[in-house]
Amino acid sequence: MTDSIKTISVLGSGTMGRGIAQVAATGGFTARLFDVSEKALAEADAAIYKNLKKGVELGKLQQADAESAKTRLFLHSALAEAVADADLVIEAVPERMQLKIETFQEVQRGCPAHALFASNTSALSITEMAAGTDRPDRFAGMHFFNPVHVMKLIEIVAALQTSPETIAAVTAVSKRMGKETVQVNEAPGFVTSRINVLIGNEAFRMLQEGVATAEDIDKALKLGLNHPMGPFELADLVGLDVRLSILEFLHKSLGESFRPNNLLVQYVRAGRLGRKVGRGVYTYDAQGKKVAE
Repeated sequence: MTDSIKTISVLGSGTMGRGIAQVAATGGFTARLFDVSEKALAEADAAIYKNLKKGVELGKLQQADAESAKTRLFLHSALAEAVADADLVIEAVPERMQLKIETFQEVQRGCPAHALFASNTSALSITEMAAGTDRPDRFAGMHFFNPVHVMKLIEIVAALQTSPETIAAVTAVSKRMGKETVQVNEAPGFVTSRINVLIGNEAFRMLQEGVATAEDIDKALKLGLNHPMGPFELADLVGLDVRLSILEFLHKSLGESFRPNNLLVQYVRAGRLGRKVGRGVYTYDAQGKKVAE
C-alpha cells in the first residue's frame, strides 16, 4: 500500500490545500488540486509558483526540482476529474463536519476503490468522518500546519477503525513530503490544537483584562518562552474564525476550560478574521505584512 501511492488529490485550494498540493508535488507525487472556484485555483497556482521561486532563491530548493514540481501539479474545477486516478485523497475544506462527510461521500463515488482518505482537520473527529464513508479502515487524519511548505510537522491521527497499513502509508507519504510525524490516537483537538488554543484563548483574556498590549504579550512569549510566533500573530495567521471554531468544538467536547473568550468572539463578529482579510488583532497591508495603526 505504501509504495502504490503515486497520485494525491487535494480538495480545497485555500491556504492549507494549496500548501498540501505544493509539498505533494515537491515530494514527487502527481498532485491534483481541486476547488469549485476557478478564481481560487488561479490564486492558489500563483501562490505555489511564488513559493517555489522563493525556495530556489533561498537555496532551499534546486531550480530543476522546482520546475519538476510544476509539471506534477494539476488544477481541477471538476471533482470527478480530480479524484479519478487518486491513490490518496486529502480533504482541506472548511471545518464543518457535515461538509467534510458529504465531500468524502461524493469523492468515493468517483475515485478508485483502493484510494485512501485523509482529513486535514485540526480538531474534528476522524472517526465520525470515516464512519460516513465506505472505507473507515482506510481513513486517517493528516493535520498539516501553516505555512505548509515551511512547517515540519504532520499529526497522523488514527480513528477507531484506521488500519495499521493506512497509518504506515500516510506516514510514508508525509516523509516523502519532507515532514516529521507524530502519531495520535483520536481525541478532541489531538495534541497541538488542544494545547495551542488554550494559550491563545488565555492571551485574549489577558488582552481583554488589560494585563498587557497584544504586542507585549506576543513579545513576552517569543523572547521569554522561545515561541517562534506570539499567540496573536499566530491567531491572525491561522484565522480568528478558524480558532473560534476549534474552541467552540473543544468547549462542547472537553468543557469549560475551552470556553471562547468574549473578545475573540467579538473580533470574529466584527469581521476581524486575521491576515486573510487585512485585519485581526493586528492590521495588514496587501502583501500580508503587519502595519502600525
